[in-house]
Amino acid sequence: MKVLVAGGTGFIGSYLCRALADDGHAVTALSRSPEEAPEGVTGVSGDVTDYDSIASAVDGHDAVVNLVALSPLFEPDGGNRMHDRIHRGGTENLVRAAEDGGVDGFVQLSALGADPNGDTAYIRSKGEAEGIVRESELDWTIFRPSVVFGDGGEFVSFTKRLKGMFAPGVPLYPLPGGGKTRFQPIHVEDLVPMIAAAVTDDEHAGETYEVGGPEVLTLRQVTDLVYEAEKKGVTIVPLPMPLAKIGLSVLGAVPGFPMGADQYRSLKFDNTTADNDVGAFGADPAELTTLGEHLGIR
Repeated sequence: MKVLVAGGTGFIGSYLCRALADDGHAVTALSRSPEEAPEGVTGVSGDVTDYDSIASAVDGHDAVVNLVALSPLFEPDGGNRMHDRIHRGGTENLVRAAEDGGVDGFVQLSALGADPNGDTAYIRSKGEAEGIVRESELDWTIFRPSVVFGDGGEFVSFTKRLKGMFAPGVPLYPLPGGGKTRFQPIHVEDLVPMIAAAVTDDEHAGETYEVGGPEVLTLRQVTDLVYEAEKKGVTIVPLPMPLAKIGLSVLGAVPGFPMGADQYRSLKFDNTTADNDVGAFGADPAELTTLGEHLGIR
């Protein structure tokens, strides 16, 4: 197959491009940094917010995978309006280019909790993007993963960066709400084969899959694992959510500070699946990679 991966030089995209190329497919990585495309993958320049820059690259492919996304963990450069521009607007352009270019299959990487009426700009834009995909003429598949971890990912480093914001240079870690927010982290090398299967197997068309890893962890448990792996001691103390709200709302107005009120709101709801759909791809949740295994902790 001829497959175009939008965001093909990013964290998940690099893994997916390599996997598809290793399976014998002709893979094109659409990116603003095409020179970073993995070996054996064709890199092309394009910006999903500019239809004219992507239309010719999309034309003639059998399938398109949309992995272009901003992080929900940090406030993007340009503010929260960028979520709408990238997620909704970018998806709209990719879907239009795919329809105009004779593409059949379209795989959309969304997020758990995606909802046009959600509490954060990230969740709202992801929900609106899903609506665009579902209303298209394409054979679409939507994935809603929990946080994805692995070499090159940002989830592990996020916990350390969070401490640097709230308590730099001291062994205390004031974690918002005591770190009760729950996640279901999935390893990138467990997720990628599922996305690849959706690209190549028609039985997944028209389906939305919520996928997560083998265990549910609170942010506090994740933080403990990260510091244990580095053999560093840290004392976690609860930071009341009202104080976290005030702190992030005030600091979010400071130029260059990477978090804001939306990040506070995102810590108020869990990031876990209702029913883990990895079984649709022949995977046993119990056999997936745990965060501890990735960090070298048995």
